[in-house]
Amino acid sequence: MKNSEASLFDYIKSAIVYALPQHFISRLVYRATRIKSPYVPTAIRKFSEVFGVNLDEAVNPDPNSYSTFNEFFTRPIKPELRPIAKGENIICSPVDGTISQIQQIDHDSIFQAKGRRYNVTQLLGGDAQLAQPFINGSFATIYLSPKDYHRIHMPIAGKLEQQIYVPGRLYSVAPFTVKTLNGIFARNERVIALFESKFGKMAMVLVGAINVAAIETVWDGLVTPPAGKTISYKKYEKENICLNKAEEMGCFNMGSTVILLFENNQLEWSSKFAEGVSIKMGEALGEFRVEYHKTVIKQKHIS
Repeated sequence: MKNSEASLFDYIKSAIVYALPQHFISRLVYRATRIKSPYVPTAIRKFSEVFGVNLDEAVNPDPNSYSTFNEFFTRPIKPELRPIAKGENIICSPVDGTISQIQQIDHDSIFQAKGRRYNVTQLLGGDAQLAQPFINGSFATIYLSPKDYHRIHMPIAGKLEQQIYVPGRLYSVAPFTVKTLNGIFARNERVIALFESKFGKMAMVLVGAINVAAIETVWDGLVTPPAGKTISYKKYEKENICLNKAEEMGCFNMGSTVILLFENNQLEWSSKFAEGVSIKMGEALGEFRVEYHKTVIKQKHIS
């Protein structure tokens, strides 16, 4: 387990990030990563070397095959390298990343880091009614570093009910800011997907960050940019959009964080995972002990 104490250097780095024009920098990154250039393969090789990207895991491992840096960054990986944990009551990790926190929700309070908490209502855009099912539920926070695979998958099967866009800042969500900035995940721009599953309500919160120049969902495409100024809601109850466990539901550019919320407190997290432990998409993250609903989730392909 990694040291959860904030250092003086953590505070200095956070102060620098706090003062930066976060949205402006991120929009420049958005444009730069979509430029077609003969230097793209060189940039990919250098990036992979600096951050330790394993190109051999990619479906297409050849840097010369990518026309833009963004194509490389959102690259698919070979499915056989990410086996999916079996069992419909088993939660699989939606991403490659590092566990930031994985616990029960204390009434409506979510543990961020030592000495720092935020609440479910804040995270879900200030809507107490949306937050209500998750009171005393369960949560997991997973951080994606720049080297990680950046497509996001379903931890369990679910039917999409609503997508919410919440405007906000774009602080870095690296460990140094999580340790030093209060309520960072409830202050940053984010996209929230609310699902109904046979185990109750589930929320997947895709948190934006500096250099995270885009957040996409498979049913709505590019959600941000451009950045909005107000909270927006899209309801999908009538569309019958159902996604299977491990099916792709969205993607990030650059590193960021996914927060999972479950209303079902009959959830036992795997003892294998704790703060600072790496995880791969598809690994067993936890197990439901009791079903809330008997709804049968059927697949509907999204064109």
